[in-house]
Formats: sequence, structure tokens, C-alpha cells
Amino acid sequence: MKVALIGATGFVGSALLNELLQRGHTVTALVRDPAKLPAREGLGIVQADVYDAAQVAQAVEGHDVVLSAFNPGWNDPALYERFTAGHRAIVAGSKRAKAPRLLVIGGAGSLFVAPGVQLVDTPAFLDHVPPNIVPGAQAARDALTELRSETALNWTLVSPAAMLQPGQRTGHYRLGGEQLLMDGDKPASISVQDLAVAVVDELETPRHPQQRFTAAN
Repeated sequence: MKVALIGATGFVGSALLNELLQRGHTVTALVRDPAKLPAREGLGIVQADVYDAAQVAQAVEGHDVVLSAFNPGWNDPALYERFTAGHRAIVAGSKRAKAPRLLVIGGAGSLFVAPGVQLVDTPAFLDHVPPNIVPGAQAARDALTELRSETALNWTLVSPAAMLQPGQRTGHYRLGGEQLLMDGDKPASISVQDLAVAVVDELETPRHPQQRFTAAN
């Protein structure tokens, strides 16, 4: 496939880039600073401002899928606003380019821990997550809410397990839907490498059109 990848230099995006290239896909990375991404076989690099829907549309046109691991940066003082603005520009640009598919990496905060209760709203989350991350988790939750109303775009959103960390690529993971996956009495984890495996598996064999799913080890 021809994949337009947003966020290729980030924690999740770099793992996605490695997985895509290892499987032989052609990747176009949309980046602010091309110098931050070394040249690799199968990789094209386009300088683009993902806050500009017109630039997104131009960069992603002709690709089979837009894969967004967009994040303004956890320490951005306007994290909620910039996350929301970027997400909306990516959605608008993908629609303008008539992208066949949009797959978004979301957060675990929007997963449900009880009927009607999302992780991001629980005292445990607010007490244990660094304060600078909370606005990003809230913005990712609201981005999913907006995606659910999209009927003109073939979207999928992936929420990783609550504990997303560096690790090994085992190639093994389990899938869930709207509920937070658990490991006994504690939230489950997944390595960023295995999250990338789950995401690229979804790209190659779509099973969640117009849906959110989650993955954990």
C-alpha cells in the first residue's frame, strides 16, 4: 500500500514507520522538518503543516490510507487546543483528498471502565497521570467523539492499552472494543512495537471500519 504517515518522528509514529517499511509498504511521511527523518528505502518525505487542511490534502492525495499518529507534544502549553486543531485539519484534508481510509492513533483515556465512565474521567487517572498529559487525553477523547459523526470518511481509531511502553516486537496482541483491557486487577500494557503490528495488521486486513478498537499484550 501507499501510506501517508503523520507523526513519523514521534514515539508511536517511528514504530509505525519501521513496521510499515519492514512489510514492504511505501510510506510518505508528512513532517515539519525533513532533516529530522533520515532517508530510507521505501520512504518519501514531504514537508507539510498538518494544521493546514489544504497542505494535508495535497500531501495525502493518491495514497491508499492516511495514518495519523499526530501529537503536538505533551509539554505544549496549549495542548488541548493544538491537538484539536491538528486533528480537525487532518480529517478535513483527508476528506478533501478523498482518501480511501483514515486510521488515527488515539489514547487509552477514552476507553470505558464502567458503563458510561471513561478512564480519562476517573480519579485514578487524574491522580496518577502527569497534569501536562491530561489535556491531550481529553482532546483525544473528544476527537473520537467527532469521528463517530463522520459518515463521508472511512475512519478507524486505535486506542492502545493504558500502559504503552518501549519493548520488544513479539507479534502477539489481543484486541478489544470500547472497554479498557485488563491484566488481572490492573490495566493491561502493550509495547509500542506490538501496537504498530496491530495497527498495520488493521491496515492490511480491515476489521474495524467506522469503529474504535484497542490492543494489549
